[in-house]
Amino acid sequence: MKLSTIRYAAAVFGVVIAIAGCSGNTETGDGAGPQTTGETSKPTPGGELVWALAGTITNDSLDAHKAGFAPTTRVMRSLYDSLVVELPDHTIQPWLATSWEVSPDGKSYTFHLRQDVKFHDGTPFNAEAVKFNFDRIKDPATKASISLNEIGPYESTEVIDEYTVKINFKTPFAPFLSNAAKVDLGFVSPTAVKKYGDAYPQNPVGTGPFKLAKLTPSTQVEFVKNPDYNWAPANAGHQGPAYLDKLTVKYVDEESTRVSVLQSRQVQVADIIPPQNLVALKADKNFNVQEAELLQVNFSLYLNQQREPWNDVSMREAFRAALDIGTAVKTIYLGTSKQAWSPLSPQQFAYTPSLENTYKQDVNKANEILDRLGWKMGADGYRSKNGKRLTVEFIDTQGNREKRLDLISIFIQQLKQVGIELKIVSLPSGTYSERRLKGEYDLVAGSQFSGDPDILRQLFSTKGPVGPNNIARANDPQLDQWLEEGYLETDPEKRKAIYKKVQEYIIQNVYSIPTYVFQYSVASVKEVQGITFDYPAWPVFYDAWIKK
Repeated sequence: MKLSTIRYAAAVFGVVIAIAGCSGNTETGDGAGPQTTGETSKPTPGGELVWALAGTITNDSLDAHKAGFAPTTRVMRSLYDSLVVELPDHTIQPWLATSWEVSPDGKSYTFHLRQDVKFHDGTPFNAEAVKFNFDRIKDPATKASISLNEIGPYESTEVIDEYTVKINFKTPFAPFLSNAAKVDLGFVSPTAVKKYGDAYPQNPVGTGPFKLAKLTPSTQVEFVKNPDYNWAPANAGHQGPAYLDKLTVKYVDEESTRVSVLQSRQVQVADIIPPQNLVALKADKNFNVQEAELLQVNFSLYLNQQREPWNDVSMREAFRAALDIGTAVKTIYLGTSKQAWSPLSPQQFAYTPSLENTYKQDVNKANEILDRLGWKMGADGYRSKNGKRLTVEFIDTQGNREKRLDLISIFIQQLKQVGIELKIVSLPSGTYSERRLKGEYDLVAGSQFSGDPDILRQLFSTKGPVGPNNIARANDPQLDQWLEEGYLETDPEKRKAIYKKVQEYIIQNVYSIPTYVFQYSVASVKEVQGITFDYPAWPVFYDAWIKK
């Protein structure tokens, strides 16, 4: 049966993205819906919008299939379109595909494509392009990132005719339609990939409402509207080209600078507003503020289980028992974010609230474990064993994004109370990646945005896309098995039960230590209207315009 709207995803992914619009005249909506910022009136086309981005595009990569860094993904939504769009109620509706069918065994998806879509280089978007993209993600030579996890047990793509394509999986893959709505499975131009080769990430070509005009490494990226664009998703506020003539994204890592350039109107939009500035901006009628709980694996600490002494679960328990995460989160985020108890964010499908308040700081327990395992407290206040100090080397490459290093700094003081030394080692991204893959560290930390709990397979399974090099360094057959069962199961209640076991097992074995639930925020000057959000909660500028 042909379906132009599939409600299967609503049952499987029954979560809600809460977008809370705050300040003077802000209208709000949910997640991917076409809610707008500020007053509403007839859009005025034209002009340039400048966005102060919290982050830098890693390696200047704007390749949909290789990007794994959140700031990069936020920017790419303007370049790349998807087969389908996911709505706030988690129904799936048309975008580049007009309709689709799912085979009875759940292993194949046949998509009927729009016939009027072109890439920015003028080449056609068709079934051959879809096949090229999915095969490219699967090809090990691509070194795909999140996109590889999001195609799961992908097997092949068949070109039925010019605008009909059949995507085959080795097994049922429950998250696929939701994943197909994400920018990580957006479509790159086959012609451009072949033309630019290794330089494609700096010369991206998609079908989106904006196309690349200029990329200045480590500084900014400039887009201009695609004048031919006339294939917006089903939930868009209009059809035809974007209202804005130009969208410029400036990389502004430093949070106080992002706020100051917004307040001085050097930019019109800034994201990830620091907690101390949120209240002031919400109260100021000259600005609009929108916030969303990002659906993701929360920012978590991962002790290297393949390295002594952290291969002992008791040592990991001692480390966690030394931390007062709740107090640290309140201190740093001033009530704008709350403590995380599970790897999954609270509004994710299958989130397990029974984990809340199941562990807490227990300095006596930490000291008892460390004493029992032979780690002696020294005169300098740190423990040692066989002449080696109990030092945890935390490697990092993202700096103080979302105040993460500020949070780690509080953990340093808390761990010192039980004699554990925590050191921050800041590294260039290349060096960081090399050391992480080789396992040359004690602790790493990170988050991973995704609308489906299958993302846990990438982070904790040896059968996931990165195998034994998963960020948790987990090598647990039971966990591997459950995570495989999770993406195979199509019954939502059975699937939820599987991921409940997974979350409880991860916490029980201290395979990760979740810290805070991230509230993504976007602030804009009051003249900016029409900013919307995609799924799982990134800003979309297609409907945006500037009130004269």
